[in-house]
Amino acid sequence: MDGTNLFQLGIGLETGAHEEDSCVRIAATTETTIERDVFDEDREDHFIRRDGRVFAGTHLIIEVVDGTGLDDEARIQQAFRDCVDECGATLLHIHTHKFSPQGVSGVAVLAESHISVHTWPEIGYGAFDVFMCGDAQPWLAVDVLSKAFNTPDVRVKELLRGDGLVEDAA
Repeated sequence: MDGTNLFQLGIGLETGAHEEDSCVRIAATTETTIERDVFDEDREDHFIRRDGRVFAGTHLIIEVVDGTGLDDEARIQQAFRDCVDECGATLLHIHTHKFSPQGVSGVAVLAESHISVHTWPEIGYGAFDVFMCGDAQPWLAVDVLSKAFNTPDVRVKELLRGDGLVEDAA
């Protein structure tokens, strides 16, 4: 298998994650290796520490009900951009697909995770996921989506991803 195939499979890509144990090497010399536990509060990661809890990020399941414009690919892409700006996230890439006769699916890949959608414009429904870690503020996306699709009926469920993995977070 040549390097092109390895790249297509995602093998060998630089992601910053190279080990799957609970410690990450932060400095090494020929004499000393310093390791820091991934749940150490001084660690420079993007885990969220709030109210005595440590979790990977906030994942919002957002349902846009009785919305308009849910068949408009450009409008959905702009809503993604507006969410990213409002939430303080970092946009890496947007990809959307328009279905025939209607509907759009899409994802905005973020440095902090992602925003995704699948729409059923024939009934005014859009199923959005907003998952963000670090300092991003995903709850700000709710008002953005309400305005973007002209509806006050936006329903939200919150999941704290990775919650409970660390018991001594206080």
